Parts: sequence; structure tokens; C-alpha cells
Amino acid sequence: MPSQEELFDAVDALLEGEPRLPSPAERARLREAAGITQARLAAALKSTPQTVKNWENGRSEPRPPRLQAYLRLLDGWAERYPAPTASESVPEPEPESVLAPVPAPAPAPAPAPAPAPAPAPEAFTGPEGPDAARAMAARRPAGKAAGGPAAGDPRFPHGPLAVLDGDGSAYGIDGIVLDCPATTIAQLAEWTLKESGLGAARLNRSGKDADPLVVLTAAAAVRFGLPERLEGPEARRSLRLPDDHPVVKQVAGAKWKLTQRGFGPWARLYRPAKAGERQCVQLAVLSWDALDARSWPGVAQMAPAGIARVLGTYAARVLTPRGSTAVNGLELMTALRPPTRAVKNESTGAWESGCNPGSLGSESMDPAPPEAPAEHPVAQGWTGGFLDEEAYQWVREVELLTDEECLLPYAVGLDLNTAFLASAARLMVGLSGPDHFHRPRFSKKIPGSWLVDLSHIELDPRLPSPFTPSGRRPEGPAWYQTHTVAYAEELGAAVAPIEAFLRRETGAYLDPWHDRLKTACADTLADLGVTADLDERRFLAAMEHHRDVDPAMAAVLAAIKATVKGGIGKLRERPQGRHYRDGERWPALERPTWRPDIRAAVISKTRINMHRKLANTARATGRYPLAVLSDCVVYPSPGASPLDFLPRTASGKPLPGSFRLGTTPGLAKLEGVQEMAWAVDLMERGLNPARHIKGGDAVTDEGE
Repeated sequence: MPSQEELFDAVDALLEGEPRLPSPAERARLREAAGITQARLAAALKSTPQTVKNWENGRSEPRPPRLQAYLRLLDGWAERYPAPTASESVPEPEPESVLAPVPAPAPAPAPAPAPAPAPAPEAFTGPEGPDAARAMAARRPAGKAAGGPAAGDPRFPHGPLAVLDGDGSAYGIDGIVLDCPATTIAQLAEWTLKESGLGAARLNRSGKDADPLVVLTAAAAVRFGLPERLEGPEARRSLRLPDDHPVVKQVAGAKWKLTQRGFGPWARLYRPAKAGERQCVQLAVLSWDALDARSWPGVAQMAPAGIARVLGTYAARVLTPRGSTAVNGLELMTALRPPTRAVKNESTGAWESGCNPGSLGSESMDPAPPEAPAEHPVAQGWTGGFLDEEAYQWVREVELLTDEECLLPYAVGLDLNTAFLASAARLMVGLSGPDHFHRPRFSKKIPGSWLVDLSHIELDPRLPSPFTPSGRRPEGPAWYQTHTVAYAEELGAAVAPIEAFLRRETGAYLDPWHDRLKTACADTLADLGVTADLDERRFLAAMEHHRDVDPAMAAVLAAIKATVKGGIGKLRERPQGRHYRDGERWPALERPTWRPDIRAAVISKTRINMHRKLANTARATGRYPLAVLSDCVVYPSPGASPLDFLPRTASGKPLPGSFRLGTTPGLAKLEGVQEMAWAVDLMERGLNPARHIKGGDAVTDEGE
């Protein structure tokens, strides 16, 4: 009989090194390329056609031993039938208003001729005059740097974006510099679409190619008649040029349109699609704070070539930026799981736009009243309470500190790597609208919101309650997301829901989003010298100096992390503007990705995962946290390293189920170290040491 430690080690090996299947769409493509039906594949794997169909539309995943056999088959097919190059990809039908629900994947339509790629810059030798008609030319290398992406799509030979300086030099990826002859914003849009060779291929075969991005330095902004700074009485993120500004009039006069955001730090110019091809250009103005310093530390102050390297790497690993990192996080969800796909009308034989299984669809849906913020229209008049699934903000009561703890020399903070991203993995969420149930029987497999009384559950007061973000014990019936109620059952409590809002259609919507961002984090950390093969001590040493290895890649890593948090936050975007009144709809509500229930599911799972680690650590070591703030926890420690207090197995390995150091999302790194007396002082003042452990400066009451 294997020991518990051996079983845990085996499970951890699976979790850290389990085989990764291609996307559901790619599975279908490979099977169709091989000429195998779903029924024949099911027979070979001793399964059912419906199960294979579920694998190919993302509703379920194969499990061992079929997983290994299926993966081997897909690998073999992938060698025989490689994915078509970007030039062979098929533009999807432009209209998105046609929704024809077709559950089974449809074969792609016959390939349409790809647009001719822009010639290489060396081929252009135009006059240097200011007539704005001279062709682009590569003039000098900008210093090709390691770690940057390479242009791989022949339709976009110069990569996804360029940073334009005041002298007309457009700095792209891989050190290329293009000449941009444009002297007006309208001419810039024309040059970008017709001559620059900028853009990026779609991330999903049913999605759209990324629009080219041109980033304007302050000098470039002035060259095009834009103010160097954008000032006004509104919050900075809502600033835009007035409609009567000469540049806005000029753009309209050239038959370009602006989105509802207007001409702000991130401006989008577009015209109606021609021959199924989008005509859209994204502009970002650096001196208008397009690159927020919190998400892109130090990037706005870099030279244009450095900015191009940072943004180009982010574009290759995440997506071409088209707004704040929060906007990018949301856009990435849609880019990886587009709402529609091309389907063939069996009666007419024509290709139409139909719903894409596993996506959120192309229409918005209102949440259940308890899932909505109080200002939402569906919440008006609702008196039944609201869901409060938020991240931890908890400090242990000072009276519960022991003398032994107070005499320890250090307080050590641990931070969980991209904790929200870890929670998004294999997270089943609702894909349909909520249905209301009274006295339902609880099931942990059904995503939704449950009204249930968890106040009777007795837990150790030295740990935060897992059921509330404050860590305090619930006082009566309250609304909880499925993961929270499931954890109550895991703790041995009997749960009896009073009512619930549940969703019948479910799917792992965030899985491709998780996979892409997880890989982006790992690749960027590797650029900074932090790799998965490092032991714990080398990992801690590498993390201590990783930001100094390459400031550009450190900025990319910060942006990726901000994309995770911001994307989850955008799922419940609140109304903006001082003129808003409760009960009115606001623009974000019209997005299919305005889904507060999905945000609640991610945060609930994150908080529960944190509590499970806290409880396992307490059982193994008798150590209890001083404070928790979201994904950061502070422990009293006899030494200045996490290795001085983290639990180990009898063989010296990290204890499964507790805090473990490493690069993977959900594993921990050192956040900061301070003296224990510093932490106790903050706790006595009602402040949270986890908020300040990284900086450790003197903290005033106002600083909390």
C-alpha cells in the first residue's frame, strides 16, 4: 500500500507536468483533416460520439487512460496535417448579427485568396520629398534585442505594431525602423493599413486578425496637431479631444470614424469593412498616459525602440494592446473564444455566422439580482441581499497572538503567483442566463449563487473565516458562490440552500485564457532568469534580483500580471462618470463579457484556495497567519526566509496542499520581510501588515 506522501508526490507530478491537449477547435480540425468521423474516433477510444463532441466543443476533457491515447493520436495527426499558415486562413463572415445555433463543428469554407503581403522594406526606394506619397523604407536597425518576438505571418511582415517618433521614424519589432511619410492622422491611418505591413494573425480560427497599433511619442503627437498633454476636469481615463477639435474634424472629413471612446489615449479609427476585411487602426498616445505606470512600469520613459520591444513581446505572448491592461485581459477572452464562427447552412449551402460552442455568445445577459451591484437595473427594489465574494482583507485580533509568536524576530510575507489566474484553470462557469430555484439541493458541479446559512460552522479564530472577505464569521443566511458552499461541505458542514440562481449551460470558458497567460508568465520569467527547474533557494535568489536582469522584460511581466487582475475585474465593471444615477444602464452592461458571476467564481475559488493552504499549514506546523490581503499572507517566523517556517514532509519535500515556492500560478514567492515588532505595531493600530510588508516604510493611519 503506497504511503500518503507517495500518493501526494505522484499527484503533484501530474499537476505540474500533465500533458496539454491542443485547443478544442484544433482537435476538430485534426480529426477532420484525417477524414475520421466522431463516431469512428469514439469507437477507437472505447467512448461515445457525444463524448468526442464534448471534447471538441470544450464542454469536457478526456481523462486517463483515454487522455494519453487521445493525445498520442492528436500528436500523430499534427505531424501529418500541420495547421495552415496564416496566409491560408479563411476570413470569417463579417456580420455577427446572424446567430444560428449549430452544436457540431463545421468544416471551414474554401480558402479565399490572402491579401498580398507588403513588400520587404529594402525593396522601396522612393523620393524623400514631403508629398506624403513616398513609400516606406527601412533606414537603420534599432538594435535587435534578445527576447523579442519574430514576425511570422507573411501578411504582416513588420509585426503587430510600431512606435512613431516626431521625425517620422516608426520603430517596430526586431529592430526594424520604417519611414512614415504621413503628416496628418488620416494619412497615418491610410499608411498603416496600406503600406506599413503591420498587424497580427487571429488567435482563434473563428476570430479576427488583430488591428495594427501605432504608438505616438509626445513629439509625434505634436507633429500631427495633437496637444502634448490631454487635460480636463474629468477622470483621466475618460479624457478625450472635444468633438470640435481640428484633428477630430479632419478624421471625420477623411471618412474615418471613431468609437464611442472618442479620440483619447487609446483611439480607434475605422471604416466599414471591404470584401470581408476590416479597416481599423489603433492609436496610443504616450504623453496622454496610454501606458499606465502601474501596469507598464518605466515603459513610457524608454526610447521608442525599447517601447516597441516591450509592446511587441507583450503582443506576441498575450495580444496586441488595444487599451489598458484590464481592457486587454477582457479582449483576450473574446479573442480566444470568439462568440461566433462560420457554419454552413445545410439548406442553401451558404456559409453563415453561427454561435460558437463554449463561448459567451454575442449578446449580453443580465445577472441574477443578488449577483449584480446595487446600482444595476435588476437590483432596483431587490431586498434579498447581495453576493459578497471578494478577496481577503483580514488581520488576526491582537489578543490572539501568543507570547511565543511575539518573541519571534521576523514577519515574512508570501505572495501567491497570479492567484486569480490559477483559479481560472478548469473553472466551470455558466454560459447561459440564471434560473431561479427555491429550496434546491446543493451540487458543487453547478455554477451559480446560493442563499444558505453558514453561520453555525465553528472554525479556529486564529484563521480567517473562509466564507467572508473580512474573515469574520457570517451572522446569518447570505449569498455565496458555488465554490464557497462546496468548501463548507468539505469542512463537514451540512448545507441547506434556501434559494439559488443557477445556470444550466456550463463550460470551462477561461481555460484558453488561463493557458495563454500562464505560458506568457513562464516565458517572461525565464527571460529574467527564473525558470521552473530552479530549486527553492535558487528560486528565491533569482526572484530577489529578477527585475534588474532586463527592465524591459520586467515591464512585460508586470503588464501580464496586470492583465490577469484587470481582466477579472472588468467582468464587473462599474458605471463611470459623476452624472450616473442608480438604475440606469451603463455601456459595459451591453458586453457579453460583463459577467459578475464569473468574477465571483474566480474570487471565491481564490479565497477558498488560500484558506485551504492556511488550514493545512496550521495543522502541519501549528503556525497561524498574522494577516491576509488578497493573495498575500504574513507569518511570524524564526528566520528571514520562507524556508524557515514552511511545512515539509518527512523526506524534506514541501508539504502538499500548503504553501510551496515556485513559478507556477498559485505557488508562492517571497513578498517581503520585516521585524515582528513592526507587524505587531501595525496590528495594534488596526492596519494590515500584508498591505505594507513589501515596502516596510513607516505607515500612517491615513496610508491604510
